[in-house]
Amino acid sequence: MSFPWAEHYTPKHPVMQWVDEKLPLPRLVYNAIGAGYPVPRNLNYFWNFGVLAGVALVIQIVTGVIMAMHYGANDLVAFGTVEQTMRDVNAGWLMRYAHANGASFFFIVVYLHIFRGLYFGSYKAPREMVWLLGLVIFLLMMATAFMGYVLPWGQMSYWGAKVITGLFGAIPVVGEPIQTWLLGGFAPGNASLNRFFSLHFLLPFVIAGVIILHIWALHIPGSSNPTGVEVKGPQDTVPFHPYYTAKDGFGVGVFLLLFAIMLFFAPNYLGHPDNYIEANPLSTPAHIVPEWYFWPFYAILRAFTVDFFFVPAKLLGVLAMFASILLLFFLPWLDTSPVRSGHYRPTFKAFFWLLMFDVLILGYCGGAPAEEPYVMISQVAAAYYFAHFLIILPLIARFEKPLPLPGSITESVLAKYAKADGETAAVPAE
Repeated sequence: MSFPWAEHYTPKHPVMQWVDEKLPLPRLVYNAIGAGYPVPRNLNYFWNFGVLAGVALVIQIVTGVIMAMHYGANDLVAFGTVEQTMRDVNAGWLMRYAHANGASFFFIVVYLHIFRGLYFGSYKAPREMVWLLGLVIFLLMMATAFMGYVLPWGQMSYWGAKVITGLFGAIPVVGEPIQTWLLGGFAPGNASLNRFFSLHFLLPFVIAGVIILHIWALHIPGSSNPTGVEVKGPQDTVPFHPYYTAKDGFGVGVFLLLFAIMLFFAPNYLGHPDNYIEANPLSTPAHIVPEWYFWPFYAILRAFTVDFFFVPAKLLGVLAMFASILLLFFLPWLDTSPVRSGHYRPTFKAFFWLLMFDVLILGYCGGAPAEEPYVMISQVAAAYYFAHFLIILPLIARFEKPLPLPGSITESVLAKYAKADGETAAVPAE
């Protein structure tokens, strides 16, 4: 989308004029992330996480390509090549830790990006396609992360692959053939490593392609904002550059600082110690868990412990786990409230924070042993998760009385600063 008041790209140097005529790439960048792209003037730091996700993806691709140069996708040498990279390759330890912790930081950023979208109603019309493409990126990330977790060929890698691919075996009739096809055999082995390595290397570039579509879809209706009120005129916007490039630059600096602290002072904090033991099909770990960013979904999977008539509990768990993600694709049509932002929806805001607490509970239970009371707690939390989206959210949209919306973005900004000035002026009187 280009507002009528958007600045136009006018190259002045003869070389840039020639480039713009033959290949208008500078014009594309100028209109996408430069002064030619007006954005709402009230975006806060929660709108930084899209850029931070892009930075995290670049880190993953660069470190992943370097790691791939030293990796052997063979069950006899995979564990050894990873350890050799850590010990014998110049800065190999840095690449390994940056890649492993980069995945965690990537998911942290994306989860915050999703929660921001949930709170501020960024999934509502006219931005449904932006939301849907974002969820596609999330699914691709999960697939990429799972296959990457298998590659070090430690104990948790092997048994994680066996457990997760075993979920497909719960599907009636076709489940076991699908599981065998995924693994290239009846258990994780050399064929599994080869295909997982190939797909793990390929999918980040697919993610990058979908991100381009995601940004393209965003530029058609324009960015949302904390008020949820659409842009009404040039007074509601500022050019993306230099205002938000500077703001994003600050966010990137904070992100890299936190990433460096984790990388140099606690590189193994988010990992599992069993993965430093080479895979042994004859020795099952006492407690098999996926990476922390899968824990909420793992808790939903394990919440089903009893068969329902002819449907096995394992199949119910698999269906619920996938449904917990697919449910988000229907969110634009489940929440029918005309008000987008949670700032103006008091009932929605209360239940939103309850949902966040529920997800944290699921995450804790997913990382805990499959025993009581964690199983019972995960059952209650999983039930609420589905009830929130399928029952509570539609009812809130129907019966909630939202607060009055500002007339425009500018009105809300001026009211905010007028309030701040009034509080400042009131200090001497006290």
